[in-house]
Parts: sequence; C-alpha cells; structure tokens
Amino acid sequence: MPRPPPIVFPQEQRLLSELGERLRLARKRRKLSNAVVAQRAGISRTTLYKVEAGAAGATLGSYLRVLAVLGLEGDLHKLAADDRVGRKLQDLALEPQTTPARRPRKANTATSSPAPDTQEAP
Repeated sequence: MPRPPPIVFPQEQRLLSELGERLRLARKRRKLSNAVVAQRAGISRTTLYKVEAGAAGATLGSYLRVLAVLGLEGDLHKLAADDRVGRKLQDLALEPQTTPARRPRKANTATSSPAPDTQEAP
C-alpha cells in the first residue's frame, strides 16, 4: 500500500504547483510530449503528471530528473544559496561574548583578624 503524501501547508502547495506549472511550460516550449519527457527521465507518465501538478507525493528525485531532461538542473544551485538567516545566526555565534565586568571581591571581615584599635606611638 502506498504511503500517504506528506502534509503540506497551503503556501508550500502553492509553491509546488507553481514549480510544476513552470516545468510543464518549459516542456511545451521545447515541444516535448509527456511520453518523451517521462521516458528520458526514467519515470512513468503518471509520475510526470504528478510533478507537473506540483504533487507533494512526487519525490525530489522525480523533480530533479524532469529538470535534467529539460536542461534546467543547474537551477538547483540557486535553491537555498542565499541563506541570510543561517549566516546571521552563524555570525552571532562567532562574535566574542562580552561578559559583564566583575567587581572586585571585598575581603570577608568575619574571617580576617581584627585590626587593632589603637596604634602604639614610636
């Protein structure tokens, strides 16, 4: 029995659908049929339909194979290339930690010997 597709939030589903639509348009611009792209990618036509529909259940490998057949696999280098949040977190971890200045400790008067009250004259 096939596994259920992963849970995908609406904005993520929209991104997948847009990717699938762009792949479908790229295939049509190249005047390639579903059967030809599926055969070259080594996937079934059903899987190609899922990829072009932006199905969350389609594997990343299927998306990659379709990108490769269309000559667009180099676009994967652009994914997550500009990780601003990650670099900011890394920079914060590399900054020297500033510790608050320590106050000098006062000598504990209870344990030290009492000072003489009177001084002897020479």
